[in-house]
Amino acid sequence: MRLRSSIALCVLAFSFFCLGAAPLAASANGSAGEMPAVYDGQPLVINFKEQPANAEESLLEHNKSINVIYTSEELLPGEQPFVAVIDAIQRDGFNPLWQEVEIHFISEPRQFLSDDEILQAASAGEISLGETDEVYRCSVVNKHP
Repeated sequence: MRLRSSIALCVLAFSFFCLGAAPLAASANGSAGEMPAVYDGQPLVINFKEQPANAEESLLEHNKSINVIYTSEELLPGEQPFVAVIDAIQRDGFNPLWQEVEIHFISEPRQFLSDDEILQAASAGEISLGETDEVYRCSVVNKHP
């Protein structure tokens, strides 16, 4: 299991290196909003655009099926950026609206490969999670970067 996780992390790191990282604040319409992400160990490319500030509160209040995208501003060992983790893809409870949840590392920062790993780490006290009031429109644009 550890070898499979290591291989997946290497593939993810290679994909991230090849694609580059678009910071969340720089997201825009079209390909400028593309960024790497991971879902259940599978590296993906997503298109990511923040919703207007006046709409975010209403979306969070009235749309109970918003997905979660986990992010972190903290760098991983080797000064590598954290690759966002999403909790659904098409045919798995997918909704094109996503609420950002920030990961804050209590122990050594590491890349997670699934939302289940994140929730387990939070339960174990390795990380804390902070919901934001930011909502993004997100779509998977490439399943094999």
